[in-house]
Parts: sequence; structure tokens; C-alpha cells
Amino acid sequence: FRPAKDLRWILKPSELTISCLFKRSFFSASVLLSSLCSWSLSLSEEEEEEEAHQELQPRKAAWVDEDDELEEEVDMTHRYRRNLMKGEAEATMSKQKLHERMREQFQKSMGGTPSWAESSNQRKKKVDDEEEEDEDDLLRRTGNFVASSESLPGGILTMKKCLHANSARPSEDRLTTVQFHPSAQVILTAGLDQSLSLFQVDGKTNPKIQSIHLERFPIHKAQFSLDGEKVIATSLKNKMFYMYDMMDGRVVPVHTIRGLNEARVKEFCVCPDGGALLLTGTNGYLHLLTLKTNEVIRSLKINGDVSGVAFSHDGRKVFVNSEEGEVYVWDVRNSQCINRFSDDGCVRGTSIATSRNGRYLACGSQSGVVNIYSQEACLNSTNPKPLKAVMNLLTSATSLTFNPSSEILAIASRVEDEAVRLVHLSSLTVFSNFPVAKRKVIYRTSCLDFSPHSGFFSLANNKGHAPLFRLLHYKNF
Repeated sequence: FRPAKDLRWILKPSELTISCLFKRSFFSASVLLSSLCSWSLSLSEEEEEEEAHQELQPRKAAWVDEDDELEEEVDMTHRYRRNLMKGEAEATMSKQKLHERMREQFQKSMGGTPSWAESSNQRKKKVDDEEEEDEDDLLRRTGNFVASSESLPGGILTMKKCLHANSARPSEDRLTTVQFHPSAQVILTAGLDQSLSLFQVDGKTNPKIQSIHLERFPIHKAQFSLDGEKVIATSLKNKMFYMYDMMDGRVVPVHTIRGLNEARVKEFCVCPDGGALLLTGTNGYLHLLTLKTNEVIRSLKINGDVSGVAFSHDGRKVFVNSEEGEVYVWDVRNSQCINRFSDDGCVRGTSIATSRNGRYLACGSQSGVVNIYSQEACLNSTNPKPLKAVMNLLTSATSLTFNPSSEILAIASRVEDEAVRLVHLSSLTVFSNFPVAKRKVIYRTSCLDFSPHSGFFSLANNKGHAPLFRLLHYKNF
């Protein structure tokens, strides 16, 4: 079909009419229209094939500077490039090697090459390689391939740094406490500036909800009650403590505690049943305080001073770390010591923590070594051996916290800047990409905490800030 030379199209806004005039023959408008549509469709398919072919082609540089090809030496001792050196021998470096070093550092901090920086060929090759590996793995082993793989992988922890949790109101002094609310998307901070603050956690603006100022009461520790309706706060040199009822908006001072013969109330932890506090006293004493009547109903005694306390996941047992390096296991119901052992290689104990799944016990020491034990072994053996001795801290391990899913152990020292590490418990290895940056962000850490479903991780530092990190493996708050 070949249209004549004097073909005319007449298009009106209100209606479409096609008039075809030929010298010798008259063809129906429908035949002409269908032919033109098929012709345009074939052209569009050819254009799409051409575009797809161009995408597969490697990208070419839009502009090339000939000077870049010269082997010019760069001074690496400059303060902007000093962090890229791996030794004194690299005082100078070629531009090409410097470019490779910067690319290597970027990929390390990002946990690999980001997808947007890969060419289409690299992405296609990556997908093909993964498919081949999956096929090889399928042929090499047997097992349940239908099971989901939701467990946290080791090596590199995918995370994103967010705005500080307390950016809406930074503390004017050292922060001593950071804690996520047990059920709401809220975080609590408190410090030596005599105030405690509540913030909504969204990772973007983290707006302030409320701040409470406690006159002449620098806060040593603050913690939510088990139901999340109250906040208990203790100070450095006071026997009294405060209870803030968030539902009623009342701050209640507790001046006297019946049965307590201590000069001050400083360290404490909330019992898993929610109705009592375990207060750390002097000379190895622990006091069980009921919140109904604010009186001591029971006291425990160990040899030496108490350096840390942690409850088992069911609340029936409590692990007590002494400064002499011994760990005591107490039955809370009948106040009996059911086991006692020495922390392996420890001269002076500083901290202790238990995992929520009941599998792990972590003990920190003044030397910075953190021993990870099996809880079952600690209950049944007088000489348990650690599953792993984490030696990444060089100063006293003062803070230990397990995440709610018992996949991560966070360890920190308040003696040195950036002294925070995250341990992958399945492989008992330390994540290599935290802390991330060379520039100081964390500083000296005095407290660590994870959100209820491990979606966020935060800490309290000596600069009055609470750095916040989003752990991307976990989908919920």
C-alpha cells in the first residue's frame, strides 16, 4: 500500500475526519489508519530496542582532562588527606592511586559499592553471579531451602546515622542515661544538667515531647518502669529519688525508704515483674524495694563491692558481678546463692548483662575484655569457660547491652572517645563498620540502648548528645 502524493489530513477539534483524495483510486480511511498505526508501532519497537542496546553499552566519560593522565605526586601529609595514609611510606601518592584509595574507603564506609554507582553491565553481572552461586549452593548441600533467612548476617551491619535523638534539646552537661520506651516510639534522656527529657523518635526531626527539671538533682540514672507509665530517677549523693508519673504529669519525690540503711541511692534496676526495684548498696549489699509501700522487703550480700547486676529473662534469678571479678547467681524467690564462679581472666569486674533469650551472659572488666558465656553453663558450672573473649576495647568496659532479639551485644567504655563496638552473637565477631566515620561522632559513652524491635540504636555521651542510628536489617521500631 502506497499513499498518493496529494494525501490531505483534515483534523477538527470537535471531531476527527479523515479525507483521502487520490488521483486515480479511493481507499477507505480505515485501511489507511490501520496501516499508519502499524507503521508507527514498528518504529516505537525499534526505538525501544535501540535504547535498550544503548543501556547495555558501557558509559563513556562526558569529558576527559589530559592532565589527569599525568603521574603527578600528591602530598598525603596534608590534613585533608592524612587519614587516607596507611603508613609513613605513603607520604606522597600518585593521583591514580589516591583515586583508588578514596574509592576503597568510600566502599568500606558504605558496606560495598552502592547500586547507584554501578553500571548496567556490573549490575547484570552481579545478578548472574548471585544466581550461579545459588545454583551451586543448591547442588552442594541438602536441607530445608524453604525456611526464611531473617537472621542478622555478620561482617557488616547495614545502618544509617540519623539526627541526634535529643537534637531538639541537647543536654548542657554530660548525659548519663538514654532509654527507649518499652511500647511507644519515645526515647528518654537524662544527665547532670538536672533534667530528663522525652522525645518522639522518627529519625528525621525527633521532636521534643516534654522536659522535667529537678532542682539541685544531677541525674545519675533514669529508667522507665516496666509498664512505661513512670520514670524513676536517682542522683549522685542523695538518699532520695524521684518518680515521674507520665499519665498524671506529677513528679513525686521519695524522701525516705523504710528498712534502707544506706547514705545514698545511686544504682538500681527495675525487676522484671515490674513491682520492685533492686538497689545497689555499699559493702556488697543489694536491697529489694517494693514500689507499693517504698520499703525494703529483702537484702542480699556478696563479698566485695557490687559492680553490676542483671536479671535472667524470666526474672527468677539475678547475676551479680563483684569488683573482685567473681559472679554470683541468686534465686530471687528464696534469696539463696545457687552458684558462684570467677570471671575468666578478670582482675576487677565492671559490668554485666544478660540476653533476653536466656542464652548469653556478658561480663566486662577493667582491662576492657568482655567475656561472653553460655547462661546454662554459668548456672551449672563453678568454672565455666567463655564462648568468646572480646578484646576490642582498650579501657574499662563500663556498659554492656544486648538487643531485644539477642543477635547483637553492644559494648562501650566511658574512658575513651569512640570506644563502642557491636558484637554479632551468632558468629561471635565484631561488626567491622562501626563506628563508621573517622570524624568523632560518639565521643565517651556512658549508656547504650536498643529500641523494642531493634530498629534503632542510641547512646548517651559526655557532650550532652544522644547519637541515633537506624539498623536497616530490622523493619520495625
